[in-house]
Formats: sequence, structure tokens, C-alpha cells
Amino acid sequence: MSGPGGQGKPFAISKWLVWRSWEKVKANGGAPGIDGQTVEQFESDLHDGLYRLWNRMSSGSYFPSAVKAVEIPKPGGGTRILGVPTVVDRIAQTVVALELGKLVEPCFHPDSYGYRPGRSALDAVATCRERCWRRDWVVDLDIRSFFDTVPQAQIMAAVAHHTDNKWILLYVRRWLDAGVEGQDQELRLVGRGTPQGSAISPLLANLFMHYAFDVWLSGKFPDVSFERYCDDCIAHCGTQAQAVGVRDAVAARLAEFGMELHPGKTRIVYCKDADRRGDHDITSFTFLGYTFRPRLSKSRWGKHFVNFTPAVSRDAAVRMSREIRTWHIPKRSDKSLSDLARMFNPIVRGWLNYYGRFYKSMLYPLLQHLNTKLVQWATRKYKRLRRRERRARLWLRRIARQEPRLFAHWRFGAYP
Repeated sequence: MSGPGGQGKPFAISKWLVWRSWEKVKANGGAPGIDGQTVEQFESDLHDGLYRLWNRMSSGSYFPSAVKAVEIPKPGGGTRILGVPTVVDRIAQTVVALELGKLVEPCFHPDSYGYRPGRSALDAVATCRERCWRRDWVVDLDIRSFFDTVPQAQIMAAVAHHTDNKWILLYVRRWLDAGVEGQDQELRLVGRGTPQGSAISPLLANLFMHYAFDVWLSGKFPDVSFERYCDDCIAHCGTQAQAVGVRDAVAARLAEFGMELHPGKTRIVYCKDADRRGDHDITSFTFLGYTFRPRLSKSRWGKHFVNFTPAVSRDAAVRMSREIRTWHIPKRSDKSLSDLARMFNPIVRGWLNYYGRFYKSMLYPLLQHLNTKLVQWATRKYKRLRRRERRARLWLRRIARQEPRLFAHWRFGAYP
């Protein structure tokens, strides 16, 4: 593809924008959609594929395929439906997301953190921690089946509020109408919702929640602060009565759009610590993979006290432990210790960077579980260490002291 593109077409869409969108899709990878085409297969005929997509989008003849429905297990049980668009549709959605994002991003609330440039889930967790220290009560808001029930009419109204660009409005409408193909291979049209997993859905979800929640809550309860990561919301209140009022008001607000709070997962939480008197049935909540609850902490002066603070959640720790088991480290006796480090360090480093930010000592049992797998590997690989786990552990500990940067978790301080 060459040149800016768009001349003589109904819609002026830059070829460079299509190319940039392809680069983002390639970097993210992902499974094929209903056409079975992988990112690698699309790349094998890249020039023609991108030109055809640009030509169709610029002429208005681009129609998306149905989204492939894939069930993935939830940490707490049950399944969640992810929508997997085709590679071509992911590129097209990224084109619109980049163009629309430039218009709406400056308008978003500062306490909206999900899928926004320069903001992260860890930023939301850090802000939530500080506000839990200042306010006694939290409302942990859980919207039932958010991506399946978000109203498309309000999404389109919000998009139209920010742009009159005809091709953006046209393609957002077509994606919302595209439908979902389930595992039974039957096409099911979606009357509400935007498929979770598509490239455009996070932006559309943020746009809906900006008006349905962020702006509304800030106006109705100006002294209530919150953190929102897409549809995950935490509100901070000064009293239990205020928390009840916020919960009920949010429920009524969502009902206006045909949506509801999950009655079993939406909870009012008391941020119990050493200085707060009284008690409450619920003194913990989980937000973005971190569980907030009273924990024993040490001050800068070395004194211990009870602090309401986050640490890796049990579900996240169990999920990581299960993944370690799938690596079958003890059976990889054909690999060297350096091979194992190269294979698994990127994953472990990602865990440490995310879950090691707050109260990192809660990660140590998981990291020792990984060390145990390495010990078992050593007892299988070396005859002199067979059935001698204690000696194998001492051998690994000696290596860890000599090369503490070999494994990511050794640098973290979790030695065998």
C-alpha cells in the first residue's frame, strides 16, 4: 500500500491508517474468526488483503462477517462468551477505533482506566487503595452480563454525539448488527450488546459507561469518588447509608437502559483497619485481580499494624498455579536450566510486574511452587540428584545465588 488514499471514494480513509491498524492487530495476535484465517495466513498476501479492505471501506461496500462465539471458563466458575472477529474485521474495527478514539478520549472521565492510552489496571488499583484508606465504605458494583446487554441505541447516540463522520457511524452500526455464530454453527442475531473480545467493543463500552455512569454519578453524588475499568466499578463512600444509597441509585440508573446489577456479586464493603471501630459482615472485595482486605503491614518505622490493602487474589493465584502445572517442567529433562528460563521467564515476569506491585509477599507461595517444579526437574535430569530433593534444592539455591538473574522470580527474591 502506498499514498494517503481516499481520492475519488465516498469515504476518505487513509491507507496509512489501515496499515497502522494491521500492525496493531498483528502485534495482538489472536485466534481466527469464523473464516478460519489466521494472522499469519493474512500476512502471506498482505498487500492485496489490505488494499481490498481499504477499497471496500472507502467505497462503503465493506460488510463484516458474523463474530465467532468462544466459551472461556470464568475464575469463579461458569463460562464467559468471547466474540472473535475475523482478522479482516479486526483490522477494520481498529481503523474506526483509532479514528473515533481521537475524538472521545479527551472527554473521558479521569477515573476511567480501562483500555485508555497512558492508563493501566495497576493505576486503578493504586488509586483504589489510597481511597480505601480515606473513605470507610466501598460499593463493589457488578453489572450482570454487561457486554451482552449494553443497549445499542445508546451506543449509537453516544457515537453520533461526538462525530458526524458517516463511515464511522455506518461501520459501528454494521458491527452491532453483524450477529454471533455459536458453537452450533447457527447464526444468532444480537439485539443488544457488543461482542466482548472485538477490537471496537472496549471503546464503545467506555463511551456508553461515560454517559450512563461516570458523568451521571459525578453529578448525582459529587462527593463519591470511583474507579472504573470498563464495566468493573468501585465507588467510595463515607458512610454505610451513603453506600446503600449509591448502590440503589446505580441499580435504578441501569434499569433505565434495561440492565441490572448482579445481586449476588454487588456488595457493600467495610474497609476495616486498625483505626476503624465497628465491624461489618463483608470486609473484602476483589478488583482487577487484587483482593482488598485487612492485612498485617509494617510501617516505615518497623511497627506492625492492620492495613486495608490489596494483594493478589486467590483466583488469580490458583489460575497461575494451574498454568505452571501445564508446563510439565519435571518432564522436560531434555532442556537445560537456561532453556527453561528462556521458555517461562516472559510469563513469570508478566505475573511479577502485575501482581507484585502491592503486598508482593502473597506471591511467594506461588513462586516456591515454581521452585519445587524446578527441583523435581533436577531430580529427573541428573542421576546424582535422583530421589534427593533436599540435595537438588541446595544445588538450585547455590545456582540462584551465583546467577540471581537467571529466573525472573529469583530476581524477585524467591530463592529455592
